[in-house]
Amino acid sequence: MRPFDSLSEREILALAIAAEEEDGRVYGDFAEGLRENFPATAELFRKMQVEEIEHRGRLYDRYREKFGEHIPLIRRQDVRGFLSRRPVWLIKPLGLNAVRKAAASMEAESRAFYLKAAQRSTDAGVRQLLTELADAEQSHESAANRIEEKVITADVRVKEDETKRRLFVLQVVQPGLAGLMDGSVSTLAPLFAAAFASARQSHPDHWFPFKVGLAASIGAGISMGFAEALSDDGILTGRGRPWTRGVVCGAMTALGGLGHTMPYLIPDLKVATTVAIIVVMIELALISWIRHRFMSTPWVAAAIQIVLGGILVFLTGYAIGSS
Repeated sequence: MRPFDSLSEREILALAIAAEEEDGRVYGDFAEGLRENFPATAELFRKMQVEEIEHRGRLYDRYREKFGEHIPLIRRQDVRGFLSRRPVWLIKPLGLNAVRKAAASMEAESRAFYLKAAQRSTDAGVRQLLTELADAEQSHESAANRIEEKVITADVRVKEDETKRRLFVLQVVQPGLAGLMDGSVSTLAPLFAAAFASARQSHPDHWFPFKVGLAASIGAGISMGFAEALSDDGILTGRGRPWTRGVVCGAMTALGGLGHTMPYLIPDLKVATTVAIIVVMIELALISWIRHRFMSTPWVAAAIQIVLGGILVFLTGYAIGSS
């Protein structure tokens, strides 16, 4: 990598041209990535892409006047001091907040580059152009705000907020809820079967149900995580990155089982079982609330579905452990 201070005026202009072309393509990628779910914001970035194309045209005209047609390929990653950017095509799906933060970072970096480049330029015309572009980058954010005010109306914001909520439900709530339900319910039978079986022994051991619950929770988390990650790549369904969903689902599955496993760290087995039952009731109520809040499931239906299933699984564990 070359230090910025070692670049000649020709190399600075070539770098500026390449940077403007890259920024324009990035804004275009933002626009395309947001087009389906956030069309108004996509239009905002499309307009910003046009501005970057205009900047590149001005730089290219000045370069051609001074140095001719050939432009050496000098990119940001060839020069020390620029931020490393993750390629847009690796960021799927695109989120509004992440994209707007990335755009703000790009504008700030571009302005700093033009100011420093203008200080090093010996040609008055080039220095003036670089200074004007620095000012343009400084006003880019306010210009974007003006475009945003025009393009992204209150009605559009409501629609985009609803789209964000829908994507959050698809990409986070659904896999997390599926994991929490599986972890909270499926581990009841082995955990309480072990607890009631241990209680029948001459020397009840609280570690026995704890180890069973721990193994069941972690095992279920691993199984559910892989199952979720491999079930859908998210391309057609819009459910996001599969491994992110898998991690969310697996973690919530393990957490759902560990919630009522941890009480068995209490040495007194009867007390531990009582606390575990209370924790299960809280977990089932929480799952019912999440289903009602994010999945629009009526309270009564959500409670019946979850609580009834939990009771049946608990009774299964009780019957097996007490037999």
